[in-house]
Amino acid sequence: MVDADRLRQILEVIEASLDEPDIAGGDLAVGAHLSRFHFDRLVRGAVGEPPGAFRRRLLLERAAHRLRTTDDAVIDVAFDAGYAAPEAFARAFVRAFGASPSGFRRRRGGGHELPAPSGIHFHPPGGLRLPAATRSTPMDVVISMLDHHLSLTGEIIDRLRQVDGEALDRPIELSVEGIDRDPTLRSVSARLVAQLEMWVSALQGAERAPVDPDDSPGTLRRRLDEAAPRFRELVVGALQEGRGEETFIDATCQPPQTFSYGGVLAHVLTFSAVRRTLAIGALESAGVGDLGAGDPMRFVGGTGQDASTIQRRWGSTD
Repeated sequence: MVDADRLRQILEVIEASLDEPDIAGGDLAVGAHLSRFHFDRLVRGAVGEPPGAFRRRLLLERAAHRLRTTDDAVIDVAFDAGYAAPEAFARAFVRAFGASPSGFRRRRGGGHELPAPSGIHFHPPGGLRLPAATRSTPMDVVISMLDHHLSLTGEIIDRLRQVDGEALDRPIELSVEGIDRDPTLRSVSARLVAQLEMWVSALQGAERAPVDPDDSPGTLRRRLDEAAPRFRELVVGALQEGRGEETFIDATCQPPQTFSYGGVLAHVLTFSAVRRTLAIGALESAGVGDLGAGDPMRFVGGTGQDASTIQRRWGSTD
């Protein structure tokens, strides 16, 4: 059994080697600070494939993705996959994908991933997608979000003792500089849409986040109609398959960062809640108050129209 830190080190060496397709197995072992014998044994035990076969599969997956997403010449794709001759690349590609490189490029549908016992695949633009160490469900993610809320609330309560009574009772002047700077109804609405577009791009392996300067209401509606279902497909699909803790490299960050699907959802829900509240308040001030407080209680389940407006019976504080 390979421990998580050792496996991560080995995978980092292999991931870095994808840009050096001709590198020898002995050099990979040296990069992992292991003997060739020990390196081969650990890789085979951890991923269910010999190191050479593991790298060749990842390189073919990368080549398949490149064929689908670029107009690069097949000979260039073959060379970058470690094949000196296009014929050898074509034979290997047909064995793996059941189609020639040119035929695969023309074929609609299907992805770039090949069967893998480890569940480790190439993730564009140049990283690896790793399976979660443990299986999770959508409920696990929700529970994790609740645990975060409870823990953070406890930390806030703990810090109340560090301020005096006057500070505790002072009216709060709204400040969201840590989230959005100088917000307006338009800017927070545009940010709600742009956040979805950004994560869709990152999850699909883009190297740059999209920028659309048109923030008119009509364009925002169109952009939302495109981004919302795609975001839901990418994230909810992963959660339903028990892959909430599966990680990917977000290459739109400088430097690239690692996130999980569950983490993305938690991030979006948290920051969107602030922006939705600001937008609803701005609409209320503008005379459009039919959204109430935007409470999700009834949508998620139950009969309460807006839990924030319900009158409750409280116990005595005496």
